[in-house]
Amino acid sequence: MLQLGGEKEIFVRQKFELAELFGYESRNKYVITRADHSLIAYVAEQGKGLLAMFGRQFRGHWRSFELHFFGVDRQVMYHAKHPFRFFFQRLELYDANGRFIGAAQKRFAFLYKRFDVEGADGRLLLQMSSPPWKPWTFPFQKSGRDAAIVKKKWVGLLAEAFTDKDTFQIQYPDPTLANDERLLVLMSGIFIDLIYFEVKATQNEV
Repeated sequence: MLQLGGEKEIFVRQKFELAELFGYESRNKYVITRADHSLIAYVAEQGKGLLAMFGRQFRGHWRSFELHFFGVDRQVMYHAKHPFRFFFQRLELYDANGRFIGAAQKRFAFLYKRFDVEGADGRLLLQMSSPPWKPWTFPFQKSGRDAAIVKKKWVGLLAEAFTDKDTFQIQYPDPTLANDERLLVLMSGIFIDLIYFEVKATQNEV
């Protein structure tokens, strides 16, 4: 199990692949680190077949896919499953034994970016609402106060324009957040990248 209770700040760094310079959408891969770059976990999209490849190229997030979270020992700790939906994208988190932890559920919003973080019982845990004048800042509120914040970091003009090489800073200002809630915020950081910043996602966003 990934323990995030002692972490005030972590980073999600997307791994860059050269093919992205030529418009090819490779499998999404991320490294989770602390501020000092010490490793916490890896995340990798599954699906190596021809159908998976075509889905990434032409369907963006309008497809089903699965992400695996690996520990530093390369053992699978969690699965994040994205079911196929035309509207209101969703990403669900399970541990390696199949226990459902919760989900990030996109909600309708005019101009704002908005989704809910739900617990295993469907109960609302956190709400994320990002205004259009802060397009790279994603605050998560619990009972009306900021409990976590995800921020996209600038990685350079060429990288921003031509690749999906993204870095996100995740802060946990609320020390009372449970470990499952912190895990769901971490998963939500990747969800934010997939639905708001991937090239194919911005072309097909719903």
